[in-house]
Amino acid sequence: MKKISIIISSCMVLLITACNKQLEDNSKEFPALNPARTDVNAGTWKPILLNTANEIAVPAPMATGTPDFIAQLSEIKSWQKNATAEDKASLKYWSAGAVLRWNEIMRELVAKYNLPPYQNPDGTYPIPSANNPLAYPLFPFANPPYAARAYAYVSAAQYDALVAAYFYKQQYNRAAPYQLDNGIQAMLPQQTTPAYPSEDAAVYGVTVEMMKLLFPGEQAFIQQKAEEHRRARLLSGANTRNDLEAGEALGKAVAQRFVARARTDRAGAAVGIVNGVELWREFETAAINQGETPWISRELPLRPPMLPYFGRVRPFLFDSLTLVTKLRPVPPPSTKSEQFRKETEEVLFYSQNPTRERMRIVHFWADGVGTYTPPGHWNAIAAEEMVKLNLSEVRWARNMALLNMALMDAAIVCWDAKYTYYNPRPSQVNTNIKTLTGIPNFPAYTSGHSTFSGAAATILGYLIPTKANQFNEMAKEASLSRLYGSIHYRSDCEVGLTSGNQVGSYAILRAQADGAGN
Repeated sequence: MKKISIIISSCMVLLITACNKQLEDNSKEFPALNPARTDVNAGTWKPILLNTANEIAVPAPMATGTPDFIAQLSEIKSWQKNATAEDKASLKYWSAGAVLRWNEIMRELVAKYNLPPYQNPDGTYPIPSANNPLAYPLFPFANPPYAARAYAYVSAAQYDALVAAYFYKQQYNRAAPYQLDNGIQAMLPQQTTPAYPSEDAAVYGVTVEMMKLLFPGEQAFIQQKAEEHRRARLLSGANTRNDLEAGEALGKAVAQRFVARARTDRAGAAVGIVNGVELWREFETAAINQGETPWISRELPLRPPMLPYFGRVRPFLFDSLTLVTKLRPVPPPSTKSEQFRKETEEVLFYSQNPTRERMRIVHFWADGVGTYTPPGHWNAIAAEEMVKLNLSEVRWARNMALLNMALMDAAIVCWDAKYTYYNPRPSQVNTNIKTLTGIPNFPAYTSGHSTFSGAAATILGYLIPTKANQFNEMAKEASLSRLYGSIHYRSDCEVGLTSGNQVGSYAILRAQADGAGN
C-alpha cells in the first residue's frame, strides 16, 4: 500500500509540473506572406457577429503631411537603422502571417492546459476556477470540447475584425510607409493593400482580448506576444504607429461582441454538477430505463464524466432545434442486440491483434493529454495546406473561422449524443479488451475523433477542393484509429463520421453565402 501511495504521489508531482511548464517555441519556419490575390473587396464579405463591416466606426487617419505623421515615419527609420538580430528574427517569424502565427500560439496554450485534474484525498476531483486560474488545477482544463470552442471564438473574431479592417482600408486608401517615404525600406513583400488600419494589428487586438478570456492565467504571455507582433510591424516598414493603433482599437471593439456571446452561450454551465452523484444517476437511470447498460467511468476513483452539458452550448452554424431534430444521430445498437455483441467482438479482435500499421494510426491520431487535441490537430493540418496557397490575411481568417466553427459545433453534436445515449465503452462490456490508447472519460457513442474529423474534412474539402479526397481519407483513418485503439465500436466511428459530415455541410452553406467565393 505504501508503494502504491508513493507512485500516486509521484504522478501528482509530474502532473503539477506539467501544468506549470513554460511554453516551448515549436513554431515552424514559413515563407513571408505574399498573397496571390489581395481580396481588396473583403470589406463587403458577410461578418459572423457584426451586422455590417462598418458597424464599428474607425476614425479617419491622420494626414500624411502633419508633423505627427512625419515623426511616425522617422520612428520607422529609427527601428530599421537600429534593428538587432533578435528584431530581425521576430520580423521573419511574424512575416509568415498573423492568423497563422496566433493559431500556432493558441495550439500551444491548449496543449499546456490539456491536463485533467488529479483527485482529492476524499476521492472527488477539484474543479478549475476561472476566478483563480493560477491555483491548482489550472483553469482551463483544455479538453477537446473546450479547445474546439476556444479555437472557434478566436478564429471567428479574427475574421470579423479583418472584414471590418478591409472595409476601412478601401474607404481611407492610405499607402504603406515604404510607399510614402523613400528612406523607409520594405522589409516584407510589397502589397498594394492600403495600410490603414493595419490588418496585423486588428488580428492581435482581437486575439489578445479573446485569449485573455479563454486563458486568463496567460495574460502576461499573451500581451508579450502582441508586443512582439507590434514591434515587428513597425520594423517591417508596412505600418505606422497610427495604422497599428487604429487596427488594434478596431480588433478590441470586435472582441467585445464575441466576449459577450461567449458569456451567454451556456458553456459556463456545461460542466454541470461535476462531482454530483445525482447527475451521474440521472444519466444511468435514463439508460437503464431504456433497457440498456449505462456507461461507467473506467478511472479509479471514478471520475465525473467530462462536460455532460456541452451538448447544450449554443452553436455557430445552426440553432438548437436543428441540433435535436436534424443532427442528433439515431440511437446506437442496443447493448442487448446481436449487432452490439458482434461489434464488441470486433473490438476484442483489434485489441488482441495489433499490427505495426494499425499502431501507427492509433498513435498518430491519439491527440490525448498534453496535446492540442483533435480539433487542434485539424488546425495544424489546415495550416500546413493553407500556407501553400498564398492566401490573404482576411482569407486565412475566413477559412480558419469556417473550420473552427464546424469543429466547435461538431463537439456540441457529439456531446449531445454521448449524454443522450450514455453508451458504455468496449472495455467496460468485455474486460478482456485492453485498449491501445487512453480511455476517454465519457460515453462512447458517438466517437469525438470521428465527428471532429468528418466536420473538418468536409469544410476543408470545400475550401481546398484539390485536396478533398485526401482530407476524406485522413478523416476515415482518424475515425478508424479509435476502433483500432479498442476504445470505440464501429458504429461509434461510422455514425460519428456521418454526423461530422453533416455539421461540415452547414459550414459550407455559410461559406457559400458570405460573398467571399472560393
